[in-house]
Amino acid sequence: MTKMLLHWSPRSPYVRKVLITAHETGLADRIETVRTVVASSEPNVELMKENPQSRLPTLRLADGTAIYDSVVICEYLDSLHNGAKLFPPGWPERLVALRRHALGDGMLDTMLMWRAEVLRPPANQSIKHTQAWRLKTNISVDMLEEEAEALGQSPFSIGHIGIGVALGYIDFRFPELAWRNGHPRLTKWYEMFSARPSVRATEPVDEP
Repeated sequence: MTKMLLHWSPRSPYVRKVLITAHETGLADRIETVRTVVASSEPNVELMKENPQSRLPTLRLADGTAIYDSVVICEYLDSLHNGAKLFPPGWPERLVALRRHALGDGMLDTMLMWRAEVLRPPANQSIKHTQAWRLKTNISVDMLEEEAEALGQSPFSIGHIGIGVALGYIDFRFPELAWRNGHPRLTKWYEMFSARPSVRATEPVDEP
């Protein structure tokens, strides 16, 4: 297999999902990364030649084909190895994994909007929206506390990656939420998740 090229950012949680998947599937050494800067108000013209939405992550395959977004890339990588699949092939295991991933991705979508809002001048921020995003995040963590035992008992999947990356993003951008308070089972699960080599190798970094 010829190497693939991943348009990458050290801050993107969506990129982190792809990198964790690459490590879990044994494909990390088959992927080269290139630092690619994107912003909602300043599309990256060069990246748009491969991804017209100018979004990360974008993966260029050996034949020049570009694929996106994160879940598509993750499932593609999962198809390239012969080990236990992160996307379970059978039901209901696949449904559970996809639902968990959807919750994690939903949390990330919410927090990315929240993050963009708090970076605006205070006078222009919408308190109504930030309160809604805070509530959605807190309720999601409450729900995950109820599911934490089942998370720990089920085979590692894309659902675990999605949820773990979302919790890690709370730590990265919203540490004031102190999500571990009142969530002992989820805290215990996250400690196990964080100990995985793939997770330790992909810690986010706040670099330009």
